[in-house]
Amino acid sequence: MALDAIFRDQWGRVLATLVGILGDLELAEDAAAEAFAIAAERWARDGEPANPTGWLITTARNRAIDHLRRRRVLADKTKLLARDLETGPQPPEALMDDAATIPDERLELIFACCHPALALEAQVALTLRTLGGLSTDEIALAFLVPFETMSKRLTRAKHKIRDAGIPFAVPPDHQLPDRLAAVLSVVYLIFNHGWGGGRVDLAAQAIHLGRALADLMPDEPEVFALLALMLLHDARKAARLRDGQVVPLDDQDRALWDSRQIDEGRELLQRALVRGRTGPYLVQAAIADLHLHKPRDWQQIAALYETLARQTGSSIVEMNRAIAVAEIDGPEAGLAILDRLDLGHYRYFHSTRAELLRRAGRDKEAHNAYRRALDLAQTEPEQRYLANRLAETADS
Repeated sequence: MALDAIFRDQWGRVLATLVGILGDLELAEDAAAEAFAIAAERWARDGEPANPTGWLITTARNRAIDHLRRRRVLADKTKLLARDLETGPQPPEALMDDAATIPDERLELIFACCHPALALEAQVALTLRTLGGLSTDEIALAFLVPFETMSKRLTRAKHKIRDAGIPFAVPPDHQLPDRLAAVLSVVYLIFNHGWGGGRVDLAAQAIHLGRALADLMPDEPEVFALLALMLLHDARKAARLRDGQVVPLDDQDRALWDSRQIDEGRELLQRALVRGRTGPYLVQAAIADLHLHKPRDWQQIAALYETLARQTGSSIVEMNRAIAVAEIDGPEAGLAILDRLDLGHYRYFHSTRAELLRRAGRDKEAHNAYRRALDLAQTEPEQRYLANRLAETADS
């Protein structure tokens, strides 16, 4: 396997294991980065070892020992980590022959990164850095902030974990539901930022994190539901754009949809359903699945949005319910729901309202709503689509 593929697949596991050994996120991250750099040089010359992950963990651990010795601090940790050196150095393969001996502590790490003591922006950035393996440059680009700003944000977050003694541990049972909800929220936020912003790579990172969570928490239906939800949306990515414009779902070329990904999403949805607990991600995944059927069952979609609105109290959910209601009872019925919502800051609210106004024959109001949506649009494909809609209603 090429080193870049190993980095993509194993960075989170290597880093999480090192954090479990060292108890220091910054030291673990530096050591892991050094290990991958050493691997790039040595593997090109000597070939890939039999157990690449074990080699990387052992090499990184030894680099961490060297750092601790040179700094002459944390002597107690140095003694603990260097106990194997008493019998003389051994090659990494001898220490890590069996991949099963490597503890997988990614779950502990993601709960630390998504701890409520950290600001949400820090939770997202840390999760992408530690579990996703994205560089500071890549994270800064994804969130449209300067490199220096993101670097400081990550450093502050790591220091807060260290200084506040935030544990690298799975929360106790009585705290797990709330803490898991925060973790899932961060992963879905990453996905939506990639999906809505046209960042396919960022959406792929969120799916990668979702797969890791599903492996680590096989008894949590909401974990499977979130992964299903992301896969069902992502399966349409090849059909979302045409000639540089966003293509509405009904106009998409279904031949471009990824049928294998849809099948996997539906299988995961069924696995979540049989566990008998109906959380918000399960409801959203069920809605996403219904949207892929033709014709769509708008009655069922509206009913599920009503359930989701009760669960979340979200105005955005109500906005989506308005779309379904408009398909059942006409655009004025949908507009009656929209007019009760305080979503003036949300670009999709204005584009949704504009579509319903246009269908209701209220072209002048639709034109103004399209203009407001265009003012708030963040990506070029959205801007092109809305500019065309604006032009179509220009004479009203």
